[in-house]
Amino acid sequence: MTGNAMSDQAKDERTPEEMEAAEASGERAEGGIDGDYEALVRLLKENEELKDRALRTAAEMENLRRRTARDVQDARAYAVANFARDMLSVSDNLRRALDAIPAEAKASGDAGFKSLIEGVDLTERAMLSALERHGVKRLAPEGEKFDPNFHQAMFEIPNPDVPAGTVVQVVQPGYSIGERVLRPAMVGVAKGGPKAAAEAKVEPGPVNEQAEKDA
Repeated sequence: MTGNAMSDQAKDERTPEEMEAAEASGERAEGGIDGDYEALVRLLKENEELKDRALRTAAEMENLRRRTARDVQDARAYAVANFARDMLSVSDNLRRALDAIPAEAKASGDAGFKSLIEGVDLTERAMLSALERHGVKRLAPEGEKFDPNFHQAMFEIPNPDVPAGTVVQVVQPGYSIGERVLRPAMVGVAKGGPKAAAEAKVEPGPVNEQAEKDA
C-alpha cells in the first residue's frame, strides 16, 4: 500500500468530531492575527456601547429621582394652597367686622361688647397664625417698591416725597405660600417722585376696576 493511500485511509478513520476540530483549526490558521484583531475590535466596540447605555440609564434614573423628590416637596409645601386661599376670605370678613365697629362703640366700656370684639380679634389672629404655620405669609408692602409679582396696582397717588413706584397704600393685604402667590396685595402706588437709583424701572399694572370694587 502506497503512502498516499495510507494517508487517505487515516483521514477516513477520524471521527466526525475530530474532523470538525481539524477544520476549525484550519480556519483559525487561515484567519490568523487579522481575524483575532477584528474580533477584539468588535468586542471593544460592544463594550463601549454597553457602558454608554448604562451611563445614560443611570443619568435618566438620577433625573427621575430628582424630579420625584421635587414633586414630593412641592406637594408637601403647597398641599394646603387651595384650602388656605378659601380661608383668606374668612379672615377678610373678620377684619371687616372689626374695622366696621365705630371708635365710640369700642370706647363705650360695655363689657359684653368688648368681649365680642376681643373674641373676633383673637379668632382672626389664630387663623392667621395657623396659616403661617403651614407656610402662608401675609403681604403688607406699604413703603416697599412695587413688585408686579406680588402686588396689584389699584390706583396711583401723586407724591413727590417718595420714589416713584413705591407702595404708599395697601387696600387689601396679599398672601403667599412658599414662593407662590395665593393672592396679590392690592395697593396704591406713588407717582411723580424721583426714580429709585440703580433700580430697574417697574411700571405699575393697569388699574383693575373689578378688583377695586371687590375690595
